[in-house]
Amino acid sequence: MKARKKIPMRKCVATGEMKPKKELIRIVRSKEGEVSIDLTGKQSGRGAYLTLDRDVIELAKKKNVLANQLSVQIDPSLYEQLLELVDKEKY
Repeated sequence: MKARKKIPMRKCVATGEMKPKKELIRIVRSKEGEVSIDLTGKQSGRGAYLTLDRDVIELAKKKNVLANQLSVQIDPSLYEQLLELVDKEKY
């Protein structure tokens, strides 16, 4: 009997939903305080996960969820980069 591989689950900080890690995008704050999008999911630093969906990203921006989770001011250009990633995923 073959053992099933465990699927790592993470919580979206905007919606509170638990989803497989591969369906979420990780945003990282480094020790220097720089915030970036972690496409590999392996960068060191404090991470927060967001569902890769336009409505969720806009909700996170409106509620300032990432700033609260990462304890740092978020540049609006980060949200623009996330929205560009959503548009790329659709095509």
